[in-house]
Amino acid sequence: MSLARVHNFSISLDGFGTGEGLSREAPFGHAGERLHPWMFATRWWHENTGRPGGSSGLDDAFARRFLPNIGAEIMGAGKFGYPGWHENPDWKGWWGPNPPFHTPTFVLTHHTRPSIEMEGGTTFHFLDATPAEALAEARKAAGDKDVRIGGGVTVLRDFLAARLVDHMHITVTPILLGRGERLWDGLEDLDQDYEIETVASPSGVTHLTFTRKDTA
Repeated sequence: MSLARVHNFSISLDGFGTGEGLSREAPFGHAGERLHPWMFATRWWHENTGRPGGSSGLDDAFARRFLPNIGAEIMGAGKFGYPGWHENPDWKGWWGPNPPFHTPTFVLTHHTRPSIEMEGGTTFHFLDATPAEALAEARKAAGDKDVRIGGGVTVLRDFLAARLVDHMHITVTPILLGRGERLWDGLEDLDQDYEIETVASPSGVTHLTFTRKDTA
C-alpha cells in the first residue's frame, strides 16, 4: 500500500504551524513568512520558482523530498484558501494557474464544488470526508505512488490523531508565535508510534523525521 507522507511542514518553537488572524492578505496570519525562510533560501525553492542561486546542503536535501514518488495530495480548506473562499466561485487557490502539486489534489471542505483542472497536472477535487475516507480516495488516484498530506495544521493533526501518517518531516523554526494553530495539541503519546530522528541545520532550524514503527 502507498504511504501517507508529510514534507516541509514548518512549526515554531512553541508548536504553531500558522499564526492568528488568517486572511486573504495574510495566509499565515500574524506569522507572515517567518516559518519558512529556511525553505525559501534553498536551491530547490529557487529552481521551482524560476530563480538562480539558492543554498545547497542540509535544508536543500530535506526540501527536495517534497516531490518524488507523490501521486496525490490532500489538503484542508484552510490551506486551499482564505476564510470564506467558498463564497467566491472564481477562487482557485493561492498558487496561480500552475500550482506546485502536479497531481490530483483533494481539498477537505464542507463546501464542495465541481473539480477544477489546472495547468501542470494539478486537479483540485473537493471532498466532505473523514481523513480515512479522503486517504482511500487519494490512494486510488495515486496508483502505486504515495499520498502527501499537505496541511494545514488542523488537517495534519486529524490525520495524526487517526494514526494515518506513515512518514512525516517537520521543521522547527527558531521563532515564538504565541498564538495561532498548534500542531501537537491532543496528540499525547504520539511519539510511541514513531521512530523519531532530529538533525540541526546551520540555518538555525531543526529537522524532525517521524517514521511509523510498523513501516520502519
